[in-house]
Amino acid sequence: MPATPITPAGTQRPIPILVYHQISEAPPRGAPFRSLYVSPSAFSRQMALLKLLGYQGLSMGALLPYLRGEKTGKVVGITFDDGYRNNLSHALPVLQRQGFSSTCYAVSGLLGKTNEWDRSTGIAQVPLMTADELRLWVAGGQEVGSHTQSHVRLLQSDDPTALAEMIGDRSALEELLDTPVRHFCYPFGEYAPQHVAMARQAGFQTVTTTRRGRSAAGNDLMELPRVPVVRSTSLPVFWLKVATAYEDRDRT
Repeated sequence: MPATPITPAGTQRPIPILVYHQISEAPPRGAPFRSLYVSPSAFSRQMALLKLLGYQGLSMGALLPYLRGEKTGKVVGITFDDGYRNNLSHALPVLQRQGFSSTCYAVSGLLGKTNEWDRSTGIAQVPLMTADELRLWVAGGQEVGSHTQSHVRLLQSDDPTALAEMIGDRSALEELLDTPVRHFCYPFGEYAPQHVAMARQAGFQTVTTTRRGRSAAGNDLMELPRVPVVRSTSLPVFWLKVATAYEDRDRT
């Protein structure tokens, strides 16, 4: 492996924000978007490696002071898109074992249902967490973020609908969980400048994208890049993604 760049004392190292979807065994070869499955064993090894290397896995709320440059440290953001039930059953015990927190971006209008936004593409329908399961996620030391009420395509929505999807999801989740919901993720990674302004208007403190790369203190908190972890991510490549400029080459 190449040498890890040395970060001078007192300066903030790049901050990887990992993005996962499903923590489950992948469907048979040829299934659409099979890459978005990370096996429970692979996830466990990845979290153990982070711990071994001295990283602290954090939710977006806990990561915020680092993103603002108020704190420095060896930290990694951990996020899950969509709110799949297998995040609760397979990821939560691992996170708790390592003492990590994370943020799961939930779709309030589909709790207890499935990933209906994927149906037209032939992607397998998988259970999403119910309201009670989402409460268990929070009780387990994790955080919930917003992903709109219906996993809407913002670029195909008029502005009033897009804003209502953001504000409505945040309000519904806050009422459900009795805790503030301050972090948002653009569904499908699709957004335009007006949606950045809407996210600010809706009161979110951070917003993540699917743009690849590690974050740094001073980045626009409404357009944070992330580091994708997929089925084919081997442990050496996982290390490269977290500890080196491997992902920083492609910021699109």
